[in-house]
Amino acid sequence: MTLGDFLRRAHELGVDGVSLESCFIPSLAAGYLAQVRGLLDEYNLERVFAWGHPNGLEGGANQDAYREMIRCFESARTIGAKVMRVVGSSLRFRNEPHGPQIERLTKMFREAVKVAEEYGIQMAIENHIDFTADEMLCLLKNVNSPWLGINFDTGNFLRLLNDPIKGMAKLAPYVYATHIKDLKVQKGVAADEWYFFSCTPVGEGLVDNSRLVQLLADAGYDGLLAVEIDFLHPDYGSNEDQAVVQSVAELSRLANSTNTRRLDRKVYEVRRTAEIVGHMEH
Repeated sequence: MTLGDFLRRAHELGVDGVSLESCFIPSLAAGYLAQVRGLLDEYNLERVFAWGHPNGLEGGANQDAYREMIRCFESARTIGAKVMRVVGSSLRFRNEPHGPQIERLTKMFREAVKVAEEYGIQMAIENHIDFTADEMLCLLKNVNSPWLGINFDTGNFLRLLNDPIKGMAKLAPYVYATHIKDLKVQKGVAADEWYFFSCTPVGEGLVDNSRLVQLLADAGYDGLLAVEIDFLHPDYGSNEDQAVVQSVAELSRLANSTNTRRLDRKVYEVRRTAEIVGHMEH
């Protein structure tokens, strides 16, 4: 698919927005990105600009990657993004000591948030099969800026055997973007392979996405629930498009259900307040 094909397909599916990986954008020239923005605006799609696949800042050790990330703020602004997903480390560095990586990344992001504020674009650092929820929370608190939050990837926590529900309970207030994966074990694959947990359509795997979406709603999150399928489980053949269609439908259902529950709760709170006021008046 070309990028244009992808945007047209997203429009056909009636989604609210897309996350665009910079590594799949054929050109970051301003003229081309202006055309991309034109399509995004035509289709009324919210957009996240996603930088850093696959290894990002390499645990804070790659200064060239840092400079590239900073340059991408201009690209993100050109397409009209208000959030830029970034990558601090990756599976490649998972077995290296995490403390020094977090220390280096803290220094980098303390400088990067100043640029983010200038552009008015929030950064969302993804858990990229590298750090646990507690480690991500530590990094966010170390930087301590509203211009750095998390791109919460449900499957990447599970791939570290780090419960995504417990992680969301801690990180929901910091979530600026999401990658919603659902996963199940692929028989015959070594347990230390990243695709041991392979993707299913949302709703058919091990992740309690209903609970995740509720935790996000309770925290006031109003961003995208972005489907991500990185290695489709063989049970589903090679029909990624059908898996996306099914996932979009399930996430739409969850979002609508959550909005209904929030509305019901607000109505209840209003009614309860009216009852209390009535009693006071009597």
